[in-house]
Amino acid sequence: MVQRAKLTSVKTRKAVPLRKRATVYINPKAPFNFDATVYKPSHFPSPDNIWTKGKYWFTLNSKGIVYGIKMENVGKTGLPKVRLTVYCGSPVKKAQLAELVEEARWRYDMDIDLREFYKELKLDDIIGPVLRKWRGMRVSCQYSLYELLVVTIVLQNATVRRSVQLTESLLQRYGSLVEFDRIRLYAFWEPSRLSGVTEREIRQLKVGYRARFIKKISKAFARKEIDEARLRQLAKEEAKSELLGLYGVGPASVSILLFESLHHYDAFDHLSPWEQKIYSRLLFRRDLVPAEKILREMELRWGRWRMLAADYLFEDLFWKSKAGGVPWLENLIRL
Repeated sequence: MVQRAKLTSVKTRKAVPLRKRATVYINPKAPFNFDATVYKPSHFPSPDNIWTKGKYWFTLNSKGIVYGIKMENVGKTGLPKVRLTVYCGSPVKKAQLAELVEEARWRYDMDIDLREFYKELKLDDIIGPVLRKWRGMRVSCQYSLYELLVVTIVLQNATVRRSVQLTESLLQRYGSLVEFDRIRLYAFWEPSRLSGVTEREIRQLKVGYRARFIKKISKAFARKEIDEARLRQLAKEEAKSELLGLYGVGPASVSILLFESLHHYDAFDHLSPWEQKIYSRLLFRRDLVPAEKILREMELRWGRWRMLAADYLFEDLFWKSKAGGVPWLENLIRL
């Protein structure tokens, strides 16, 4: 039976079929926790990916070509191996396949050596037990930098439920619906897709002021004013400076971009109000602690690893919530 993204439009809209084109095997650097890496319960649900234990399907738009990607865990945490199956509407050349494999390795941080991270923080009374529990978990981001920017824009000043609605509306209007491996998912649009779209048209999706941000960001990427590959090579402060120069990117968004897309493990210099409430409980067991105190505590405890360590804490909490064990968090996120 075909699995569908949870959108009413999927039931009536015709999906573009993608055929199986290639299968390759990837050996991430050990340890590698497949499920905790590809699936982040703290991320809001989106109709461009589906996860079940040991399997993960997502869409990838590269150079205007939409791919369906299926990743499967065929190894162990200490001896990792991932089977990656590529689906596409047209044959996939060797160069294309190599680029997709390289992109998957980057987006799921498969090549990082975490031994120093574990060695330095294993005795910390807060993070130590969490590191042992989720050993091998990596930062990951299924999106390109442009796509993640759009996601951070819809997160601004909105509840999680509202952000989900906005993302779905944008994907329905401008994305592609594809079917592969008996799965139906949406794929993000190319930035140039919005070149001939007016801000007013985007506003009709009830995204409000975010329409201007989305339009300007899309224009910048369509004109190739931003080079994601080059940004990946920059030091944190250089990349941060360039990202903050983009229209609509502020301190909260830039932290997400630096960590999830560019993999800077110390990119924790800002706390949103709802994150402040969460880390107040996790670090101090209090309802609310000043953001400056929380950030200072993280730097003192975890130093150059503070964002990665915080992510471990964050995801551990959301895994517990997924099991129904954190009522206060469910009240806070209001999905």
